[in-house]
Amino acid sequence: METKEISSYKFACVIARFLDEKIASNISILNISSVSSFADYFVICSAQTSTQVKSLTENLSEKIKTTFTRLPLGKEHDAKNRWNLIDYGDVVVHILHQEERETYAIEKFWNHAFSIPRETWLKESVEYSEYENIER
Repeated sequence: METKEISSYKFACVIARFLDEKIASNISILNISSVSSFADYFVICSAQTSTQVKSLTENLSEKIKTTFTRLPLGKEHDAKNRWNLIDYGDVVVHILHQEERETYAIEKFWNHAFSIPRETWLKESVEYSEYENIER
């Protein structure tokens, strides 16, 4: 299985789009490359229920596998599926129940990281849209 090459920036943008198209909410991408040695980007999103957290995690993993033939280096989750993490090395995805998102405030902890605006990541990943380039 050959992995398709893609920059970590583009990869983070595509991950955000995939999550957006599955109705994840409050999606943000943080460029942590200048403040961290373990990854280049965090993609963070919220879900309304634990079931949705689990579903988003499974769907994203499968979509990345089929689109880029890429498997995560690791996955972590709490017992109640309130915070799931998918580690792709250069990009780490955090899918949190909205209450955990508010409680742990990852963006505040990483406030020195650069945030990529929604319009930018949507434009950067448009060729990966399931919806024929229709923007919401």
